[in-house]
Amino acid sequence: MRPFSLAIHGGAGTLTRGMMTPEKESSYLEGINAALEAGYSILEKGASATEAVAEAVTTLENCPLFNAGKGSVFTAEGTHEMDASIMEGSTRQAGAVAMVTGIKNPILLARDVMEHSGHVLLAGPGAMAFAAQRNYEILPPSYFFAQFRYDQWQGIKGTDKTQLDHADSDRKFGTVGAVACDIYGNIAAATSTGGMTNKKFGRIGDSPIIGSGTYANNQTCAVSCTGSGEFFIRGAVAYDVSCLIEHCQLDLQAACDEVIKKRLLALEGDGGLIAVNSNGNIAFSFNTEGMYRGFRHSDGSRYAAIYGD
Repeated sequence: MRPFSLAIHGGAGTLTRGMMTPEKESSYLEGINAALEAGYSILEKGASATEAVAEAVTTLENCPLFNAGKGSVFTAEGTHEMDASIMEGSTRQAGAVAMVTGIKNPILLARDVMEHSGHVLLAGPGAMAFAAQRNYEILPPSYFFAQFRYDQWQGIKGTDKTQLDHADSDRKFGTVGAVACDIYGNIAAATSTGGMTNKKFGRIGDSPIIGSGTYANNQTCAVSCTGSGEFFIRGAVAYDVSCLIEHCQLDLQAACDEVIKKRLLALEGDGGLIAVNSNGNIAFSFNTEGMYRGFRHSDGSRYAAIYGD
């Protein structure tokens, strides 16, 4: 059997030891491990990489600790606008949604866009019309409500300030994502986010943009990003990693580090990414103090961490 693996992230940013209580730190690690277990357990049964990343991200969307799905932050209007995307490396088919509301698991809607719409990216009312056609339940705002996120929004409501964090610092990026390699050597990536606190004007970041926040190609790698979205869009970060592997013959880790620790920093952008290739190799790279992250591999190795040290 070929090697298979799964990696996830739950956001990068100012994450240093001592900033969280031991209880909160334990809760985040439990969330990471739950998502790893959800995705990896079906990989073990022969599921595709696409199924695995969708399952892992769905688990993260259902956890209120992370800024995606149930944990999404508040917009300037006091609503929740969510974005998500998914891509499979064998066919380079992709699907994405932006500015959706009331959808419990935006990543599943993004997968439906990929498999049933004939399009790649649907946004706003069009995405919601597609969701209705696919018989998605529209949940009330109360499902997405979290008091600490509401309080955070109240602190900047009515101003032009936006905040990328949903926890303790305005330099924590709560986007979630997963990458996987299955037993057939196929790879996939998925990303989901609630965006910025107090965002206006229908702002969309990199998460639903194929080539910026998400990318997968069996010949190179699968990538899911988290960070300051405008910079990831400008740098076409996810695709840039793939390009360095394809055209410069860099290995997976070297390509990730070149993009995150050099090219993105040159644009004054911060954040991180996870990546996998068709051999099951995994890479993490971030230029912030920490990143919620973890992996499981068919060789028995596993890992979950928050901090950079």
